[in-house]
Parts: sequence; structure tokens; C-alpha cells
Amino acid sequence: MSLLVTSLSFGIRAGILNQLGIDYHLDASQLSLITSTAFWGFPIAVVVGGMIVDVIGMKRLLVIAFILHLTGIILTIFAGGFWTLYISTLFFGLANGTVEASCNPLVTTLYPESKATKLNHFHLWFPGGIFIGTLIVLSFTKFNLSWQLQVGVMLIPTLIYGYLFSKLDFPVTERVSSGVSTAGMYKAVASPLFIFMFICMCGTAITELYTEQWVPVLLKNIGNPILIVTATSGIMVIGRGLAKPVLRQFEPQTVLFMSSIIASIGLYLLFASIGNAFVDAIVFGVGVCFFWPTMLGFVNTNLPKTGALGLNLMGGAGMFAVSVYTIYMGKYYDSIVQQSNGDTSSAGHKVLDITHYIPLVLIVAFAGLLLYMRSRNKTKPIPQVTV
Repeated sequence: MSLLVTSLSFGIRAGILNQLGIDYHLDASQLSLITSTAFWGFPIAVVVGGMIVDVIGMKRLLVIAFILHLTGIILTIFAGGFWTLYISTLFFGLANGTVEASCNPLVTTLYPESKATKLNHFHLWFPGGIFIGTLIVLSFTKFNLSWQLQVGVMLIPTLIYGYLFSKLDFPVTERVSSGVSTAGMYKAVASPLFIFMFICMCGTAITELYTEQWVPVLLKNIGNPILIVTATSGIMVIGRGLAKPVLRQFEPQTVLFMSSIIASIGLYLLFASIGNAFVDAIVFGVGVCFFWPTMLGFVNTNLPKTGALGLNLMGGAGMFAVSVYTIYMGKYYDSIVQQSNGDTSSAGHKVLDITHYIPLVLIVAFAGLLLYMRSRNKTKPIPQVTV
């Protein structure tokens, strides 16, 4: 339920982005600044949370997330312009990061023998919430219901998860229970393999989250682009639900390599507009569906001493990269629109054209990871887990 609120905020915001621009007279640069706060607020919360979760416990972090979510929803509903939208979206970013700072280590603590699978199952509710959020936008818009009411829907799961968590006792994190020292944890996150995955996380997050959040703006000329987000999210829900058989068949590094190939093809099809946009969205969804949870699962499985901090640094890297990329591409989008006398369709396709090179770089990176892990596993036992 806590991740559902996180993802609903993405799905509903993606659906109402154009309307916010109309109601408050905001251009793409201003909308990108507002959107980016959710992405840089997230890494602040997730990194700080990763540093303190072993000390204060996962339950206290979730109480903080609940308060931040509640504040973000209320401020958004009563927003009066750019700055109130900016601040309220920042609260969402901080809340979303705090949820992940607590729940990712909670999942690996509860399921130490099936980390990658259970992280995929947990993160199923990210595209699941986006899917539900876009359907809310479509149905509410059809009946001419306000975007404020759409945002208000998020109060329901927020109040539910706040109540449910308040009744539960939480374990200590896996790192604490296994006796790994704080010094050992910081040493582990300085390892070359972790740094490599940290950098790759930036690319996988941009490929997945930037594209999903901005498709309604970038492809506004196709009719009802929010349906592309719905299609992408729907296929991601199915994919993450099938994580167990997939990860039984393929190692996480192989899944990441194949995912980068499919994601690159899907993004190319979307920007080139040479096929059916919804089929292209499904291809893209297949490509990105395993990225985020499998990256986390790979790190926690192969570098277990990184603990909650490792998980949260990975999430922080991804969201911060999306924040920076969103701001830059918003300005680039506006500059193209100005140069093309208001032609938004060409601007959107050019932005997607540039973005599709990111998974191409990931193909090379994950091919190298595949080779490295094969050579490493010849001399070291393969870590037990992943399914």
C-alpha cells in the first residue's frame, strides 16, 4: 500500500501534467522543474534513510513517509501556482524515497533466500500504481472531474498504510542481524562492482522513469498518449509478477543485458513512430520492467555487506539522475518548440531520439558485467539466492 501511493503519485502526475500547464500557464521548462523535485527529493530521503534506518528502525521511517505523503497530497490539492506545486511535489519525492529507504531493506530482511524475486514482486506495485493512476485520470477526465479530485484519491491508500503499519512490529535489518559492522558496510559500497552498478542505475532509471513520466507530453500528437503509459505499466506488472520463473531461467546480470536490448528497441520504435504506438509501448514495457528491482537484487545478493545503505544509494542514484535529466530535457524541449514555431510533435520525437541512446550504452555495460560475472564465478561460488 505504501508503494502504491508512491506510484499513484507518478501515474496521476503524468496524467495531469498537461492540465497543470494549461491551468497555471506553465511551459515545459517549468513543468520539468516541478516534476524534477519528485526525483531529487527521492534521493535525498533514500540516502539519508539508508544511513539511519539501521539506527532508528524501519517502522519510524515509515511513519515519516506517511506524514510526508499526507502533506504532499494536501498541498497539491490546494496548490495555487508554480511554487506551491513545486513544494508539494518535493514532499512527494521525500515521502517516496522514505518508503523505499524502509521497505527495500524490509523485503531483503524478510526474504533473504529470494531477494531478487521478492524485490520484483514488491516493485510490481510501482507500475501497478501507475497503471491504476492513469486509469483514474482517464475515467475522471471523461466525466469532467477535476485533477484535484484525482490527487485526492491518494488519501485512501495513504491512510490505510499508515494505519496498518502502526499495528506491526518490525525486525532489525539484515545487516544488523548478520553482525556486519558499519565500517564494513561503507567499505563494501566503495567496491568497484558497486560503483559500476551505481553508475548503471542512473541509465536504467532514466530509461524507465523519465520516459514514463513524460510520454504524455512528448507524444501528445498521437491522440491519447496517457494510454501508452497505461500499456507500459500494465506489461510491467505482468513481467514483475513473473519474476520467479524468469530469474530461475536466467541470472540477474543476463536479465539486465536482455532488458537493455529490448528497452532500446522499444524506445526506438516510440520515437520513430514506424509502428503501432501501443505495441511499441508494450515492447518498451517488457524492456524496462525488470530494471529497477533486479538492479537492487543483484547488488544485495552479490554485495550483501552493502546492506540497506547499498540498496538506498542505488535508488538515490537512479532518481537523482532522472531529476537532472528531466530539467535538462525540459529546456531542450522548449528550445526545439521555439525553433520549430510551436511544433511539439517534432520536439517530443527528438527528445525520445536522444533518450534511446542511453539503453544502447547499457547494452555494452551489461555485456561487460556478464563477462565479469562469468569469470568471477569460475573462481568463486555463485551466491545462493536470486529466486
